[in-house]
Amino acid sequence: MSKQTSGWLRPMVATFVTAVFFLPLYLVLVNVFKPGSKIVDSPVGLPIPPTLDSVKQVFTRSDHLFWYGLINSVEVTAVSITVLTVLSAMCGYFLARSQGLGARIMLVVMLAGLMIPLAVIIAPITEVLRSFGLMSTVMGLVLVNVGYYVPFGVFVFAGFVKTIPVELEQAAAIDGAGRMRTFWQVVFPLLRPASASVLIFLGVWIWNDFLNPLIILGPAEGTTVTVGIYRAMGEHQQDYGQVFALMFLATLPVLVFYLAFQKHFVKGLTAGASKG
Repeated sequence: MSKQTSGWLRPMVATFVTAVFFLPLYLVLVNVFKPGSKIVDSPVGLPIPPTLDSVKQVFTRSDHLFWYGLINSVEVTAVSITVLTVLSAMCGYFLARSQGLGARIMLVVMLAGLMIPLAVIIAPITEVLRSFGLMSTVMGLVLVNVGYYVPFGVFVFAGFVKTIPVELEQAAAIDGAGRMRTFWQVVFPLLRPASASVLIFLGVWIWNDFLNPLIILGPAEGTTVTVGIYRAMGEHQQDYGQVFALMFLATLPVLVFYLAFQKHFVKGLTAGASKG
């Protein structure tokens, strides 16, 4: 391919790819400010005049679908990513500083777990939760999230720990600090970029998860913001205005969360790329 051809082809491909990814966002943004009747007639048209009636209807639903879903999503996401960050940081630090064969095998086994889609093992997971009385509970959903996503956190933290000089820990040991105190007071504060990456990735994944809350919490026992969108669509009647309003409102918390931590996001992912 000549340089002249690639000069105009790349911008065209980039523009096309950008348009494909922007189209769903555009549909949500324009339709959230339309009444439901106009969405069916003109789904891609601009909202003229714009209205917030659909948003108000979501806020004032008699079943409080959005508010219950928001509370459950915040609770599940906050508890899950907090536990995941702590466990992943401790395990990643241990595996990064251990030189034995057992640590390497453990890391490979944990990373192999990421290759198994959660939908494939959801049936045995529900049986285990049911045997412990954790089905239809927030705690059961949190445990599933922790068990499945902790290998990803370990992978990120282990790579970042390798960039931290061991001399810092040796100096703390000379001052009389134990292994646990050295980790929490010396190493963990330096893991802020890796923590941001883990929090953002896992926070977005858990917040947007649909299958696990639907099956584990159950559509009748509880809901999250993603399951709430599903429940807002009936079999014979759909209020598309409320559906688009729920989509829009469901993205706002996770968008704010990402903007709060994006400063350290890329640094945390690339930190372990230069050291083995």
